[in-house]
Amino acid sequence: MQHLDVTQDFQHPRILKGLTPVLFAIGGNFLVACAKLLGYFISNSSSLFSEAVHSFADTANQALLLLGITLSQKKANEKYSYGYGNERFLWALISACGIFFLGAGVTIYHGIASFFTKEVPELNIIIFAILFFALVVESFTLKKAVDELNLHHPDLSLREALREGDSVTIAVVYEDGVAVLGVLLALAGTTFTAWTGDPRFDAAGSIAIGTSLAVVAVLLIKKNREFLIGKSIPAEKSEAIIELLVAEPCIEKVIDFKSTVLDVGRYHLKCEVEWNGAALLNEIIGEDDLKTTFKEVSQDYGEFKRYVAYTTNRIPRLIGRTIDNVEKKIKAAFPEVKHIDIEIN
Repeated sequence: MQHLDVTQDFQHPRILKGLTPVLFAIGGNFLVACAKLLGYFISNSSSLFSEAVHSFADTANQALLLLGITLSQKKANEKYSYGYGNERFLWALISACGIFFLGAGVTIYHGIASFFTKEVPELNIIIFAILFFALVVESFTLKKAVDELNLHHPDLSLREALREGDSVTIAVVYEDGVAVLGVLLALAGTTFTAWTGDPRFDAAGSIAIGTSLAVVAVLLIKKNREFLIGKSIPAEKSEAIIELLVAEPCIEKVIDFKSTVLDVGRYHLKCEVEWNGAALLNEIIGEDDLKTTFKEVSQDYGEFKRYVAYTTNRIPRLIGRTIDNVEKKIKAAFPEVKHIDIEIN
C-alpha cells in the first residue's frame, strides 16, 4: 500500500554518491589535457595527441556525469512520481558514447594515419616530464574514485563493488584507470620511438590507447543500459525481503516479486502476496469470545446484520494496517527501499 507524497524531497546523502570523484577527475583531467596538448605541439607525437584528445574527452564526459548527478537530485512531482534518478544513468550513457566515438574513434584514426607516415616526432626530456606529470595526476584521481567506491561498499571486493556500485563512480574508476593505462602506453610508444627512431611505435601506442578506450566505453554503455531498462535490485536483497514478508503471520506466501533500481540508494518494490485467512480471522476476533458473540446475535437478525457490517468494515482497515507495518519493517531493514506496492491475490 503506497502513500505517495509528490512534494517529498528525495535529496539525501546517498544521492551525492559519485560527486567527489567526478569533481577531482574534471580538475585533474583538464590540467593534464592542457599539459599533453602542449607536449604534442612541441613534439608532434601521435601518442601525445591521442592522450590529449583522451584527456579532453574525459573532461567533457565527466562534466556530463556531473550534470547527471545534479539533475538526478530534482524532487519528484506529479509528472515524475518516482523522481529523476534515471538522469544519472542517462548522462552516464551519453558520456560512455562520447568515450567511444570521440575518445576511441579519434585516437585510433589518428594512430592509423600516423602509422604510415615517416615523420619522426621530436622527443625530449620535456615530453617525458609531461607524461610523468600526467601519470601522477591520473593515478591520484583514480585513487580518489577507488576510495569513494570502497567507502560506500566496505564489505565488497573491488570487483564486486564495480559490479554493484554507483554507475557514476564506476565510470570515473574505469575512465581514470584507462587514463593511467593510456599514459603508460604513451610512455612505452614514445620511449621505443626515441630509442629506435621508428615513428610506428609511437603510432602503435596511439592505436592501443584508442582500443582501450573503446573497451571501457562498451563496458560503461552495457552497465548504464541495464539501469535504464529497469535493473532489479541485488538477488541477496530480494531474497532477504521475501523472507521478511513470509515471516509475517498474515502473509501465506509471496506469489510475485519485482524490483527496480530508481537511482543510487533508491529502490522500488512490487509484490503480490496471498493472505492467510486464519491469521486475519484471529485479528478480527481479537479478545472476543466468538461463542458468546454468536449467542448474542443469533437471536436477533438486526443485531446479526450490525455485527457482520462491523466485522466487514474492519477487514480493509486491518489489512491496510498490517501492510503499513510490513512496509515499515522492510524500510527499516532496507533503507534503500523508498516505494513499496503490495497487492493481495
